[in-house]
Amino acid sequence: MSLPIEVEQEDDGRWLAEVPELPGVLAYGATREEATAGALALRVLADRLGHGEE
Repeated sequence: MSLPIEVEQEDDGRWLAEVPELPGVLAYGATREEATAGALALRVLADRLGHGEE
């Protein structure tokens, strides 16, 4: 499954990354990379939970 991660910088300088197809899967970070890594980790967790894994 390929789900895009959208990344944008907030007015206060923080970065926000989210997976629009998975409501609630979003992460903030001080850098673009931190935010993307956080959203990716949440996406993996959501995928595993969706498949009944721990």
